Amino acid sequence: MRRRAEILVNGLVQGVGFRYYILRHAQQLGLTGFTKNLYTGEVQTIVEGEISLIEELFSVIKAGPRSASVRNAHIYWSDCTEEFSSFGIR
Repeated sequence: MRRRAEILVNGLVQGVGFRYYILRHAQQLGLTGFTKNLYTGEVQTIVEGEISLIEELFSVIKAGPRSASVRNAHIYWSDCTEEFSSFGIR
């Protein structure tokens, strides 16, 4: 079953390659959507795909790359819109 999720992460997550880390893993999992830095210092990821694959990406995001320090990660589920054809960085 395909779903959409918004993932918000805070901590030391900007300026450490975090979005590229997410990009690489989302592309490997065949997910669509985007990730971007927010002015609040958080990283937001909007992702669509199979629930199990999104959950796998969420686990990867919570761990983060070695250069990052994830304090909190939250996932919010909604219906899939199919608006994306690939995964990118904004």
